[in-house]
Amino acid sequence: MKRIVIIGGVAAGMSAAARLRRLDEQAQIVVLERDHYVSYANCGLPYHIGGAIPKRQALLVSTPKHLRETLNLDVRTEQEVVGVDREARLVHVVNLTSGVRYDEPYDVLVLAQGTAPLRPPVPGIDHPRVRTLRSIPDMDAIIALLDGGAQTAIVIGGSYIGVEVAEALCARSIAVDLVELQNQVMPLLDHELATDLRDHMVSHGVTMHLGTAATAFHDVDGRVAVDLQSGDTLTADLVVLAIGVRPVAALAKEIGLELGPRGGIAVNAHMQSSDPAIYAAGDMVEVRDTITGEPALIALAGPANRQGRIVADHICGRDSAYTSTQGTAIVKIFDMTAGMTGASERTLRRVGRSFAKIYIHPSGHAGYYPGSAPMQIKLLFSPDDGKVLGAQIVGYDGVDKRLDVLATAIRAGMSVYDLEHLELAYAPPYASAKDPINMAGFVAANLLRGDVVAWYAEDYAQLAANTTLIDVRSPEEFAAWHMPNAQNIPLPDLRTRMDELQALAARGPIRLYCMVGFRSYVAYRILRQHNITDVATLSGGAKTYLGFSRTSLAAEQSRVAHTEDDLVAESMLGGI
Repeated sequence: MKRIVIIGGVAAGMSAAARLRRLDEQAQIVVLERDHYVSYANCGLPYHIGGAIPKRQALLVSTPKHLRETLNLDVRTEQEVVGVDREARLVHVVNLTSGVRYDEPYDVLVLAQGTAPLRPPVPGIDHPRVRTLRSIPDMDAIIALLDGGAQTAIVIGGSYIGVEVAEALCARSIAVDLVELQNQVMPLLDHELATDLRDHMVSHGVTMHLGTAATAFHDVDGRVAVDLQSGDTLTADLVVLAIGVRPVAALAKEIGLELGPRGGIAVNAHMQSSDPAIYAAGDMVEVRDTITGEPALIALAGPANRQGRIVADHICGRDSAYTSTQGTAIVKIFDMTAGMTGASERTLRRVGRSFAKIYIHPSGHAGYYPGSAPMQIKLLFSPDDGKVLGAQIVGYDGVDKRLDVLATAIRAGMSVYDLEHLELAYAPPYASAKDPINMAGFVAANLLRGDVVAWYAEDYAQLAANTTLIDVRSPEEFAAWHMPNAQNIPLPDLRTRMDELQALAARGPIRLYCMVGFRSYVAYRILRQHNITDVATLSGGAKTYLGFSRTSLAAEQSRVAHTEDDLVAESMLGGI
């Protein structure tokens, strides 16, 4: 009869414990958790702060009593592991309630201690109103300050937790300043995908301080003043640190387990550490990145739960293995949704991997059915075989299901040619007859087959003096805003002005654009079939360009339906 001791609960630890019991009714399973709570929905913490989840109890997935009664698990909370004797196979434990020290024997040990919020050595960071959000007690402390009269808050960090906390505080009518070291929110996204998110947060009252960091915290009559690298000083009733997490690997390091290059525990495919009797799972382990193959620390609930299950399988003699993590994640930011899967362009450039890319702006469902809104999809793929390498999506309607399809495509090793042929559910309230996934496949496959040549918004500044930039939108759209140095030849006029276009082509390259890329693609096909060869169309159109170069047009509401011409062109695109 095996005695299995699991250090840490929540995702990986409790997933391993529950699976172990389902596979082995005779095993002795002990779970040691330092916190008072062993099984709770930590991803839901910001939503209880903001009131979207009104009942605190809803976050508590299970209790030690329930786990004992249903799964016969010996779950002990408020137990701190202070050491491990690997030779004797003993865990040294302190009961934090009584102070009693004791040893717990094991045949197999599982480490599932997760991560801890980063608290860098910045002067004043220990101020009692500077909080982090990682656990139920963290959440309770923040809510106590809010209930105690806090009216203003500063969120340090603009990634997943930071933007979720900012939204939650705004929902409680708290004035929020957000500080982010990078020059964008959601730094895991490529910059042009994050621009609309920033503007959307500003429109909901969040004051942004990007490209700067907190250098010191000071007490001001019980409030907190935050000095920034920019020279500004902000003062608020509450500061929430959301600058990242680090693996809780001190115990593993102390007992001599091998750590990976990123500071997490190194494990094999079965989640065994360098000591075969000790497994590790969850946010504290290093995984292999699906696309780059590099070691990575990716703190996500889904991978953590799967790793806990694999630990249990292997302990019970099953040949389960964990392959890689592709970083599929999604976040709600007020009315918008953003998500990514696989590699970003920044990552692919860093590792020197060749790629091609396209941008599209399809509607979440049929444009004629109420409530539809455009999304921006960025698709990255191999220029050789079209294999999908990564995707990012920002929008309002149907972002999650498109992201999941693309995540599945990456896991299955599918190509953009496969995306063309996916048969996905369609009815006007849910999708278009040519789903955004199909559209991404069509556009990417067109690029690889040579049916279109694209140019990209970041290339605008390098356009040569002899390049002709043509806006194929209507004169009214052109008058409202256009890219600098562009001239207007509307799509319906191209064929009647072909002599003029031939003359322009004789002087140098022609670069086309429209609002989202549909009309300029049609224009490209017209020009190519009139033997104008040095021509290209702007991938993603002016909407993507605005992600790089903000103008007065960018100040308009992002949730704007496509023009009628865009919708007509969209319906044509897949068949051309």
